[in-house]
Amino acid sequence: MNNEIFLKDEYITIGQLLKKIGLIDTGGQAKAYLISTKILINDKKPKGRSAKVKIGDIVWVNNKVFVIKKLENQYEK
Repeated sequence: MNNEIFLKDEYITIGQLLKKIGLIDTGGQAKAYLISTKILINDKKPKGRSAKVKIGDIVWVNNKVFVIKKLENQYEK
């Protein structure tokens, strides 16, 4: 099952995304989480917590799939 993540901007960093989806509590935890967890952005391992995730990207975190989409409605989260 795919999870949809909606962005109002054109991109988000992988660290911000991990925080947004509730996998980490602070941005400082992103580095350790990236090292200890299998994460791919469009089948490629991100190079650090500042790697950009863009609209249309597919992000795998362990066995969960997240599809990044543009926020069209201001009331969606």
